[in-house]
Amino acid sequence: LSLLLPFPSFSLSLFFSPLPLSFFSFNMGKPKGIRSARKLRTDRRINRWADKKYKKAHLGTWLKANPFGGASHARGIVVERVGIEAKQPNSAIRKCVRVQLMKNGKRICAFVPRDGCLNFIDENDEVLIAGFGRKGHAVGDIPGVRFKVVQVAKVSLIALFREKKEKPRS
Repeated sequence: LSLLLPFPSFSLSLFFSPLPLSFFSFNMGKPKGIRSARKLRTDRRINRWADKKYKKAHLGTWLKANPFGGASHARGIVVERVGIEAKQPNSAIRKCVRVQLMKNGKRICAFVPRDGCLNFIDENDEVLIAGFGRKGHAVGDIPGVRFKVVQVAKVSLIALFREKKEKPRS
């Protein structure tokens, strides 16, 4: 009988079995059974790393990439005042400042909110920077700007804007 079969290692015992063919599982699926919990848990742990959000949350690379190093705010010195062109379809020059952080020396670009507030900021001023919206992403039509100015020379920018306080003379 083995001479008639194309492959000598092939067995006919599968076809002459008293059990139906649907009983035999030919595809690889997840293990089923009373003692399969460890295998299921291990597979889930391995495959979880394919999930983009899980990987971002657990690798810890966000901490290295974040100039603030996990903090909510950071102080810095204004290096220069820059105008950044808005993305299409808008047409504007968004007023920003380039700031060198005190804690690690990194240089970042921070948006100056409100109309005319750039006039309160001079070069070499000490400013307090905060995050600006979408969990570390740029906001709106300002490309590559992830931070905003909150204080200038330890005085709130809103207080300066509303003329409630004056910037101290230095």
